[in-house]
Amino acid sequence: MEALACALEQEGIACVRFEFPYMQKRRDDGRKRPPDRQPKLLDCFSEVVDQVKGALGPDIRLLVGGKSMGGRMASILAADKPGIDGVVCFGYPFHPPGKLDRWRIDHFSSIPVPMLVLQGTRDPFGKPDEVRERVSELGGVSVQWLEGGNHDYSAPVRLKRSQQDLIDEAASETMRFVQQAIIGRTD
Repeated sequence: MEALACALEQEGIACVRFEFPYMQKRRDDGRKRPPDRQPKLLDCFSEVVDQVKGALGPDIRLLVGGKSMGGRMASILAADKPGIDGVVCFGYPFHPPGKLDRWRIDHFSSIPVPMLVLQGTRDPFGKPDEVRERVSELGGVSVQWLEGGNHDYSAPVRLKRSQQDLIDEAASETMRFVQQAIIGRTD
């Protein structure tokens, strides 16, 4: 996430990073624990959005996003919270690996703002053929595929693309999305 935040900053997209409460506890005591329940995660995310809006003013363009579960929480939050202009998910957990009967996209049709998912083509949480089979359920969500990337954007050596290459591509695609879908520019 640090490398991604730096790549986004280089593209001109300011980032505010935060940790969910369970991750803060893990950092404090070193014990691995499961994620908090969805309501607690959403409350935390909502508080961060409110703090950013409070600090920068209500008229800023605000995207929410995250990696994996953080992106999922961002998309759920955007479905209900006003003041969000778009969502970008970096490796969306469409379903648990190997569990194609447990899709996590029911809320997509209720997201009122543009949303982009940047997904590796080898991501076990949703591969291209699996997602294409559900395209009618994606609503207005756009999916951009990062060739060879897995869930953390690592690629096989034979592709001669590094994880940083895919992170940089994700950041560049995010800026393109911001310009076209959020700001309305195409240059």
